[in-house]
Amino acid sequence: MMPPQDYGHTKYGADGLLASSAEAGWQGIGAEHRHHARGELPSFQPLRMEIGIATASHRDCIVSRTGDRLRQHTRVKPGTIWLCPVGVLEEDIVISQWHEVLHLYVPTERFAQLSDARGGAAARPESVCYVGGIYHDRIRRLGIELIRHLQAPGAGGAVLTDVLSLELTACIVDNYSGDSRRQADGDGERRLDRRRLRRVLEYMTEHLEQNICLDDLAGAACLSMFHFIRLFSNTMGQTPHRYLSSLRLERAKTMLSLRTAPISEVALSCGFSTQSNFTKAFRRATGFSPRVYRNLWATGIGNRG
Repeated sequence: MMPPQDYGHTKYGADGLLASSAEAGWQGIGAEHRHHARGELPSFQPLRMEIGIATASHRDCIVSRTGDRLRQHTRVKPGTIWLCPVGVLEEDIVISQWHEVLHLYVPTERFAQLSDARGGAAARPESVCYVGGIYHDRIRRLGIELIRHLQAPGAGGAVLTDVLSLELTACIVDNYSGDSRRQADGDGERRLDRRRLRRVLEYMTEHLEQNICLDDLAGAACLSMFHFIRLFSNTMGQTPHRYLSSLRLERAKTMLSLRTAPISEVALSCGFSTQSNFTKAFRRATGFSPRVYRNLWATGIGNRG
């Protein structure tokens, strides 16, 4: 299937791309932050579920589009959401004024994984409604977390984007699909047993320097990704990506305090592809840059905190 960066390029063109997940190597979801100028877009039939979330706009911006034989006119404000499911032919899109949108492309595999996690209950991407001009706080907040990670990758790495894409898929199906099935699945009080938990924690510790994804952790627990997220969170009191981030942060602190490795090596050992991303994430978590933190330990201040 066409990768997300090519998908967005084909539909929207090369102009106006502000950021792309292609550079970050995301696997479970594609993301593009785009500036759209006034104009018209040609017809397009998506092969992925597309979610658009407006991040900024001209005060008089209106987007008109025709899909599934339905004409929609949406006055755009930050937080406005559009859904375009698989298979719907968008005959045209007309933009009256500039606006900026976070485009999220969800692969069909995510819907199959949700269906498996719900005991085979249908969760089909083609059953999502073709709607625009909606406001849903949970979808908006998931989008905000994704765009933050797109702009400044954190220590959660691929696990974070996997978790967010799974939550986004479930939210879309439960609120805007003919396959909606809102009911408890019995996982609310369940926890990982000791053996599964030990395997997951050992896997995290042994692979901190690698690009761990949610599928790796769920595989260590022999569970589907949807079930694993719930059971791990019930057991540890936090999501897998937050726990993984804390492990990487502690390793970074230890390596920096020992002062035996360059900061670039510390970054790689903690799962960051670049020293710049590591510095941003470390400062966000501790309030200090890695260099300042190392110097504090060198002067004896750090070990008195």
